[in-house]
Amino acid sequence: MGRLGTRPSPAAAPAAEVASSWCLPHAEGTLLQVQAQPRASRAEVAGLHGGLLKVRVPGAPVDGQANTELQRFLAAVLDLPKAAVVLQRGATGRRKQFLIRGLAPAETARRLGCG
Repeated sequence: MGRLGTRPSPAAAPAAEVASSWCLPHAEGTLLQVQAQPRASRAEVAGLHGGLLKVRVPGAPVDGQANTELQRFLAAVLDLPKAAVVLQRGATGRRKQFLIRGLAPAETARRLGCG
């Protein structure tokens, strides 16, 4: 147990808490933390990478093409309309945050094959 006023190290945190840091509860559903890998040969969930969900997409990171493909892929895998998957942060970087509307974190993780 950590001292008063300090955060416990990730190693001291329960395994379930660390494992779900990529899939967080939100008032509208789930915040999904994604590590995007553009220019892949195909779209796929590649598992967890550094506390983020790694997703490969074939689109190039030009003019938002990879973001659009990532949004479309996540919506298809989660069986949701494209409008329910909203890019919140990271439009120009590899680390992205998506709001998944209407789906709880546990169900999101299950549909992605990571929970």
